[in-house]
Amino acid sequence: MQEIFNIFVKSIFIDNMIFAYFLGMCSYLAVSKTVNTSFGLGLAVVFVLGITVPVDYLLNKYILEAGALSWLGEDFAEVDLSFLSFIMFIAVIASMVQLVEMAVEKFAPALYNSLGIFLPLIAVNCAILGGSLFMQEREYETIAEATSFGVGSGVGFFLAIIGIAAIREKITYSNVPAPLRGLGITFIITGLMGIAFMSFMGIKL
Repeated sequence: MQEIFNIFVKSIFIDNMIFAYFLGMCSYLAVSKTVNTSFGLGLAVVFVLGITVPVDYLLNKYILEAGALSWLGEDFAEVDLSFLSFIMFIAVIASMVQLVEMAVEKFAPALYNSLGIFLPLIAVNCAILGGSLFMQEREYETIAEATSFGVGSGVGFFLAIIGIAAIREKITYSNVPAPLRGLGITFIITGLMGIAFMSFMGIKL
């Protein structure tokens, strides 16, 4: 249980998708103009990562990796389908994103219109695919660990996009030099937030 909690905390603060690896920057920069839209996208990312990472873990463990098909019999013990990892992971992600898009359109049409093209673009958000690939690379032993990593990565993205959105709303009223207005000051603030999150590397887990 402690290991699962450690993975969760580490994926939020130390291995943050935005501030540690700069994955998913396109939607992070484009949608973070207001807190409301950032909140909706952040929740969608948490849901998608929380579902796709454990599903991809099961795919990898029981179908894709070398020897994973041994449960079908000795004839399949040497089959290695790991070359299909990318396409299988992306297929799972696309399916989950489609589900999220349909749910948001039905139950929150205002948020759906606010997010625009960036909601379906979660399917090609490198933070989502990165979560599955990091899970595969780190070889988590149980589905609980993979789920903890997926949800934690989503929460880390959620905190990052909410934080930058709140700051961007505030600096609207600040005297920002003309050349830095818009994305310029946003990049600078993101870098400073990344440096701030580096302080969590001192946490001993």
